[in-house]
Amino acid sequence: MNFNQLGISENLIKVLNKNGISNPTPIQEECIKIIKNGDDVIAEAQTGTGKTLAFLLPIFENISVENNDIQALIITPTRELAIQITEEAKKLSAAKDINILAAYGGKDVASQIKKLNKAIHMLIATPGRLLDHLSRGSIDLSKLKTLVIDEADQMLLMGFKKEVESIIKCISSKRQTLCFSATLNSEVKKLAYRYTTNPINISIQKETVTLDTIKQEIVITTDRHKQEALCQVLNEDNPFMAIIFCRTKVRVDKLEEDLSIKGYNCEKIHSDIPQAKREKIMKSFRKADLQYLIATDVAARGLDISGVDYIFNYDIPENAESYIHRIGRTGRAGQSGYTCMFVAPKDMKTLEEIQEGIEYKIPVREINNNLT
Repeated sequence: MNFNQLGISENLIKVLNKNGISNPTPIQEECIKIIKNGDDVIAEAQTGTGKTLAFLLPIFENISVENNDIQALIITPTRELAIQITEEAKKLSAAKDINILAAYGGKDVASQIKKLNKAIHMLIATPGRLLDHLSRGSIDLSKLKTLVIDEADQMLLMGFKKEVESIIKCISSKRQTLCFSATLNSEVKKLAYRYTTNPINISIQKETVTLDTIKQEIVITTDRHKQEALCQVLNEDNPFMAIIFCRTKVRVDKLEEDLSIKGYNCEKIHSDIPQAKREKIMKSFRKADLQYLIATDVAARGLDISGVDYIFNYDIPENAESYIHRIGRTGRAGQSGYTCMFVAPKDMKTLEEIQEGIEYKIPVREINNNLT
C-alpha cells in the first residue's frame, strides 16, 4: 500500500518523498484512513514506527485553510516532543498552507499571544502552557475538530490527568479524539475510553527484531562503585554518541557534574533545565558535538535521534516496557546497537522482571573485580 491509496494528496506525498519517505509504515497504513474518516482512535505502536505522521497526515488533509479557527490540538508531556512534532508539521506545511503554533513553557507567552492574533489552524502544546493560555482567554478551543493525546501513558498516568481533563472541558464533545502511545496497559486504556467515542483500537505488533539488533549486557556492581564501573565501560567502549539514563533529576545532576569534572564531553537534560538551554543541548547532541547525553526517562520521551549507537542504563528502569523504550533508541532501521545496564544487589528483582518481560537472560559483562 502507498500513500496515494491511503488518500494522501500529491502535494503532501511530494513533501514526504523530498524528506526520504516513500512508503507508509504499518501504523500509518492502519491509522490514516480511519482518522481521515473522522473516527476516534486508541493506537499503540513502538517508538520510531512513524506514529507522528500517522496522525499528522490525515489531520492535514482534514484541516480547512479557509476556516480561521484552531481545528487540531496535539498535547504532549514534554517540550522536546512538542518541538519535534512542530518540526514535522512545519515540513508538511510546505504542501498545504496551514498555520501552526507550538505553545510550551520556557518560551515567551507574549510572543505566543501575538501569534494567536493571527489565524492558527493547528496547535501543538504542553498541558501547563495550554492551561495558562486558556485561563488568559488567549486560546479558544470551542471549534476544535481533532484532539490528539500523544504519549497517552505519560499524559494520563504520570501527573497530567487533571490537566488533560481541564483542557477537555474547554473542547466540544463532538470532537474527534486520538490517543497514541508506545505502551497502553489496561489502566491507560480505561482512561482513554473516557475521552473517546466508540474508538477503533489499533495495536502494531511489537517487533522483537528490534531487540535482535541490539547487543545487551549488564554489569553487576554496587551503588558505591557504580560510577567507577560506568567510567570504566565508557573508557573501554568510547562510543560516538550515547545516552545515559538515570531515574531522577537529582541523579542526572550528580552524574553530569561528576563526569564533567572527570573530563567527559557530556550534558544533562531534564525538565528543570531552561528551555533555551535544552534546545541548545539537543542541537549539539544531534550534530554530534556532544558525546554523552545524560537524561531522565520523561525528558527523553519522543526524542528521535539518529546515530545513537550506545545506551547506558546507569539506573535500572522500572519495568520491561521502560527498558525496551530506553534501548529502542539504538539499533534502529536494521543498524546494530549496544546497551549496558548497571545492576546493584537491590535491583535483582527488577532485573528478573525485565528479563522475563523481554524473554531473554541478559549476559553479564565482566569488569574490574574491585568495582563489584
